[in-house]
Amino acid sequence: MKHQFQGAVILISVAGMQITSCTTSPEPAQEIAPAEVTHLGGNEITQVVLTADAARRIDVQTAAVETQDVEGVQRDVVPFAAIVYDTQGGTWVYTNLEPLTYVRTAVHVDFVREDNAVLLAGPRAGTAVVTVGAEELFGSETEFEEE
Repeated sequence: MKHQFQGAVILISVAGMQITSCTTSPEPAQEIAPAEVTHLGGNEITQVVLTADAARRIDVQTAAVETQDVEGVQRDVVPFAAIVYDTQGGTWVYTNLEPLTYVRTAVHVDFVREDNAVLLAGPRAGTAVVTVGAEELFGSETEFEEE
């Protein structure tokens, strides 16, 4: 009985080796970039399209540009968290006009009050701007351009 058991183990082992040696290894999975960066109209305006997984990982959140009464005047206001500064001190926001698509848009900040930036120029009231994940979007522009 002991010899029959050992014979069965050897037979199963040899069969297993033959099966694994006959299979072909899978082709490597095509790596999908988490973001696609496109320059629109020159180098100043940039569009970043994220995969759904990338947007989830960086937890992209948005808020609408609002018109508020600021010292008796109607002004466009964005959460200060939406403002991104470039290396030359320029100020930008990422607008979100389509799902998973973000466009870097220049803004001119007049002043900051509490958690809001009061704008001299920028996107219209009602436009969605990124409040969480804007820094990652900005970083993706330089990271993916170098590859």
